[in-house]
Formats: sequence, C-alpha cells, structure tokens
Amino acid sequence: MFQRSALEDKKNYLDIIHSYTEVHGTVHGTSTVHLPAYVKNHGILSGRDLQFLLRETKLFVGLSFPYEGPAPLEAIANGCAFLNPKFTPPKSSKNTDFFKGKPTLRELTSQHPYAEVYIGQPHVWTVNIDDAAEVERAVKSILSQKIEPYLPYEFTCEGMLQRVNAFIENQDFCHGQVMWPPLSALQVKLAEPGKSCKQVCQEERLICEPSFFQHLNKDKDLAKFGVECQTVESAGDTVVPAYNEVTRHCVFQSDLLLFSCAGAHPTLKRVCPCRDYMKGQVALCKGCL
Repeated sequence: MFQRSALEDKKNYLDIIHSYTEVHGTVHGTSTVHLPAYVKNHGILSGRDLQFLLRETKLFVGLSFPYEGPAPLEAIANGCAFLNPKFTPPKSSKNTDFFKGKPTLRELTSQHPYAEVYIGQPHVWTVNIDDAAEVERAVKSILSQKIEPYLPYEFTCEGMLQRVNAFIENQDFCHGQVMWPPLSALQVKLAEPGKSCKQVCQEERLICEPSFFQHLNKDKDLAKFGVECQTVESAGDTVVPAYNEVTRHCVFQSDLLLFSCAGAHPTLKRVCPCRDYMKGQVALCKGCL
C-alpha cells in the first residue's frame, strides 16, 4: 500500500512490488493519471477506514515524498513493514528545491530518517529504490516473515508524559543553573573532514546534543578531552568548533546561535558533543531519569 506522492517515475519500483503482492493506494485528484492500472485505489479515506486498511496490509511503500511524515509510523503501528527510500546523496537545501530558502542545514539520508535510524528492521527497510535487486530482496524478506505491530515508546501517551515529567522535574526554569541534559552524558567525538557531528555521533549509536556545544568552545574545555590547542581563533560558522590535528589550531564559535550538529567542515575535524539515549525515548539520555 502507498499514499499519494510523486508517482511519475516510480512505475518500475511499483512493478517489482506488484510482481509479489497486490498494490493498493490512497490517491486522489490529478495524481491518479500516473497510477499503474493494477493499483487498487481507495481515494480519500477517513482516519478510521485507513486504520482498517493498514491492519490488512503487509507492506507500506514509501515513494520518496513526503519527507518525515506520520503515515509510515501509523503503518508500522498497525503491523506493516515500511519500505523506506534511501537518498544518495542526502537531500538538503543544497540540492533539493523543497528545502531551499529554509533555515536548516539538515541532510536527509532517506524519506524517513527517524524510522531508518531509531526503528530499523524488521519494521523498516531502507533501500535504493532504483536498484531492482535490492528492492526485490527486501520485498521477499518482508513477505516471508510475520511482523508484529510496533509503536516506539516515545509516541505513546505514557512516553510523552515521561518526557514532560523529566523536563519539568530536572530543569531550572527560574535561574537556569541546572544543566539539562546533565553534562555527565557528554561524550566527545571528532568528525573527520567532510563529516557532520550528526553522522559521527550516529555511527557510534549516539545522538548529537547541541546544548553541549557551549562546553566545548574554549581551549581549556577541549584540553579535558585530550584536544590540545596551540593556536586559536573565533568564527561565526555553523561547522565550528573544529580542530586541525596537524597544526593543533582550534576554531571556536563566536556566535552561540550558530551551533549546529548538521554540516561538515571541508578541512578540519569538527568537535562533536554526543550523548547516549534511551531506546524508544531519544529525547532522554540513559542517565536522565
């Protein structure tokens, strides 16, 4: 099953899926002209009817857009596997019209990065949809196993209340003297030139924590983590603090509003503030409760 999206160039992809299973859609308006004849189209459905359809569905098909929508999470919660299109290179304001002019440097590695990173198989299969063999392998694997409904704890009512409680109980809203998340969760990693802090933290099964950048923005701060600065400078740039390992030259942030986990420095190693997180509750570190 899939929902309305950019269908014009997806026929080969859908043909592979159709060779193994029925294909249903919820497409309406002018987009229906691009529907292959074999698609059983339900048009616009009420929320209730969509839930019933998802419960009878084995595979929810991503078509590369919309980005980071709620539909894949609904499908997974109803027992579907989600076929998640991979983006190579990642989509960002540098190469995608949708993001141009928007104040973000984020790079999307797939249609739904959250599902890709924090859910994964057997519920989420991130594939290159232009690689027929890869798509076919994923579809075969999905159809050969029983996949139970799954809802990450952070999307449940209880999970939301746990976050709210942790934020209220542990933060000092009046004086701002309590660090949250606790600084004890900080794990410093160095990102090689060309890599973002988001990438390097993710590779270590951690998450980049922007609020920790301020504690890595002086030479004495970095010295605590084995980074020795012989010379320093300040710059208003989204990819600092950063470090030259050969010359031991450090570049620090002059504008505290520009700290960012996204973006890579072309020649320097970024100094990255990572932290761990609770499975199913990414907003909280393991020692936050």
